[in-house]
Amino acid sequence: MREFVVVAHAAPTEPGFSLDDLAGAGRMDLLCRAVSAAVFTSHGIREAVRVHLVVQDAVTITVDSDRLRNARPDERSIAGLLNAGLAATADAIGHQPADAAPGVTTRTHGLAPTLAALDAPVYALHEAGTPIDEVAVPADVAFVLSDHRDFDEAERATVDGVASETVRLSPTVLHTDHAITVAHHWLDTDGYTRF
Repeated sequence: MREFVVVAHAAPTEPGFSLDDLAGAGRMDLLCRAVSAAVFTSHGIREAVRVHLVVQDAVTITVDSDRLRNARPDERSIAGLLNAGLAATADAIGHQPADAAPGVTTRTHGLAPTLAALDAPVYALHEAGTPIDEVAVPADVAFVLSDHRDFDEAERATVDGVASETVRLSPTVLHTDHAITVAHHWLDTDGYTRF
């Protein structure tokens, strides 16, 4: 299982954001692109991938590729799923998830409980990390990365408390969705050794 945890600082925690202005809705466009990069392939859906969007350390929306149905890779369609995820927060009780749509669940908790529940070793993605080719990253892994803002001090401490290591994917700072694509490519090719 590959998991991606994206810390979202400005996205809304309530449903009803405009599908016509995703960038103006706390950069929901960025989160939609992250989900698309993590879950979709050309004409298909990746197996065994989960994306956890931690919104303002209060709500976590999880997209599970193995359970996802009737989903399309365009931003507007994904935004509709995330809007449904936010609408389901009223049904989420404590750490019990609420089903928003097939493959989309919502929990009313933030970063620390999300990281604690991961099924794989955690690696932080950050431009200040060790180059990924110098680290033995397992095939089953959970990557944690931030949206368009850097981790704040509390988030960094939380991530550092569980991460095996902080790694970087490129000498160039990448967008969140691009980092997810590069991470997939790294793992798909066994570190660029198999094509």
